[in-house]
Amino acid sequence: MPHLNEALPTCKIIPFQMELLSRHREYLSRWVEAGHPMGVCDADVFSTPERQSGLSSEYVVIWVRETADPAYKIYSRGNKWVVMDAIRENQLGLFASFADALNMVRPVLPLPGKIVAA
Repeated sequence: MPHLNEALPTCKIIPFQMELLSRHREYLSRWVEAGHPMGVCDADVFSTPERQSGLSSEYVVIWVRETADPAYKIYSRGNKWVVMDAIRENQLGLFASFADALNMVRPVLPLPGKIVAA
């Protein structure tokens, strides 16, 4: 039995974090194009200057026709995708996939894996 003054072994926990991959960028491009008729103007990927544990180093900013300022911000936290109101800095939701997060902003593309054959 260890004594209280003996140092207990410590472990370093490295939090899981997802990053924007090329497949996410390709899906974003298709989503923006499909969303033009629904008011999606543009989207861009930015890098954060400082890394935070458990958060992705890149985030997506989305512009819609209703405002000249970026309207939405999407980034990953752990294994979820966060959608923020970029103007008011309110969290709008947590989603299991990048496609689900974009679908919350504007549902313009069928969600992968949820397409039913006619």
